[in-house]
Amino acid sequence: MNPPPITLEERRARLARLEAAMEAQGVAAVLIDATASLRYFTGLVWWRSERMIAALVRPGKPLTYVCPRFELDKVGGSVGVPGEFLTWEEHESPYALVADAVGRTGVLAVDEQAPVFAWLGLAEALGVERLRGAGSLITPLRARKSEAEIALMTRAKALTLEAHRRAHESLEAGMRASEVVAILDRQHRALGADGGNTFCSVSFGEDTSLPHGGEGDPALKEGDVVLIDTGCALDGYNADITRTYVFGEPTPEVRRIWELEHAAQAAAFEAAQLGEPCEAVDAAVRTFLKAEGLGPDYQLPGTPHRTGHGIGLDIHEAPNLVRGDRTLLDVGMCFSNEPMIVVPGQFGIRLEDHFHMTADGPNWFTEPQPSLDEPFRGVAVLQAAG
Repeated sequence: MNPPPITLEERRARLARLEAAMEAQGVAAVLIDATASLRYFTGLVWWRSERMIAALVRPGKPLTYVCPRFELDKVGGSVGVPGEFLTWEEHESPYALVADAVGRTGVLAVDEQAPVFAWLGLAEALGVERLRGAGSLITPLRARKSEAEIALMTRAKALTLEAHRRAHESLEAGMRASEVVAILDRQHRALGADGGNTFCSVSFGEDTSLPHGGEGDPALKEGDVVLIDTGCALDGYNADITRTYVFGEPTPEVRRIWELEHAAQAAAFEAAQLGEPCEAVDAAVRTFLKAEGLGPDYQLPGTPHRTGHGIGLDIHEAPNLVRGDRTLLDVGMCFSNEPMIVVPGQFGIRLEDHFHMTADGPNWFTEPQPSLDEPFRGVAVLQAAG
């Protein structure tokens, strides 16, 4: 059974924590654009366009939605948290509307995923000196997931792992990468995800040495390394899992690099301890790989990108397991663990699973791939949507 969606009570609690942080930082208002943060706080899912759809949060005042007048009925019927509405006609400025609502004094913090043109419009309406980014207010709240969020992601990742398993069973020589993408999409839908694949990258052979895959639509052949990176969502919360194996018999070098990748993933997990900075996890991986003759740093053969990223309503969200991110690991934070190893012009191995921080340290959402030869050994089979 899929877990229940996020409740109205939880969203109201999130808004209360945001308002408390605003008061502590001396911020008069926060404008949340049509990003994942709008869904996080209000339940409103909207696409980003040139027309402002946003929520204005002001401590002690009702939650206020800003939208074009002609979208009022649709927006009003889509919000998850009740509030008031400010509307504007096509010839009017939504930025002036926001400025009037904020008043003549006080700082407006703007969703840092809002488009640049929104920032420029607000700067003209309020004065740039009254604007700041809202990252320090929003990111810490979104980074620490609740039990309900953890439950949704746990289920989403289980669905994706099962979709992976079914795709692996379906592989045949001559099959195109696009056919595998379609199989995964059908399986995600059959298993009860929000829809099909939220994304999907299928690579064969030399294309696996490119972290985001090659161009074209290659056909699978005997001996190819197979790298599949895909995910789905439940109530907006994302899965993102990568499996790498061989269609046929692996070469000794592929087997050696796969084992190093498996060990690097374990080193990252071991280094993820409460109170340690995010960058310490990445450092542990690079220290291990250097000792094994790979790298150093981002040099290849080695790992060309960060060890992991945060995940939640966005597939990639802050904080990240990368050098320079000194955010301290805390309970509720969720990360990918994917220290990919690339052998240029030959192949790449990426094993990606996710973990969340608990009071006792890191806990896997999905267990890592157990072996190169039996990639889905021990995976609990899911039968149907529920």
